[in-house]
Amino acid sequence: MKLEHAQIEYARLEDLPRIVEIYNSTIESRMVTADLEPVTVEQRIPWFEEHTPDRRPLWVMKHNGEVVAWASLSSFYGRPAYDGTVEVSIYVDEKSRGLGAGGRLLNTVFDACPGLCITTILGFVFGHNEPSLGLLRKYGFEQWGYYPEVAVLDGVKRDLAILGKKI
Repeated sequence: MKLEHAQIEYARLEDLPRIVEIYNSTIESRMVTADLEPVTVEQRIPWFEEHTPDRRPLWVMKHNGEVVAWASLSSFYGRPAYDGTVEVSIYVDEKSRGLGAGGRLLNTVFDACPGLCITTILGFVFGHNEPSLGLLRKYGFEQWGYYPEVAVLDGVKRDLAILGKKI
């Protein structure tokens, strides 16, 4: 499968079940998310509603009409002084990994940031998630922080790396 013709657009509510499905598919690996149990579409509705194209977008990448990846920007720390800083999240369906979806979504994020008055992007990544760390580094993120053994996944202590990029 080639994704160069895949479309990137703002997510719609009807995309949410597939967004949740892709998210939930990463839980078992214990590499991507700190959630330990699957989430439901209903649980994610408030999260979805927090993402608006004019402030904190949520994008989907569609290939042949099916969502194969998504990216979101979330507010950092919830205080007005941090409005120019966001956390980026990118999730790619297992069948679409390694095909450039993450890079295309990051470029979409970078292009949108000036119009959203965003000057700083952060990525919070488990220290053992080499694919995600590699993707962010490839696109100019640098490690700005490191928290050793702050998460416990199935009895295993895991580190959290914080990578950042100025826009």
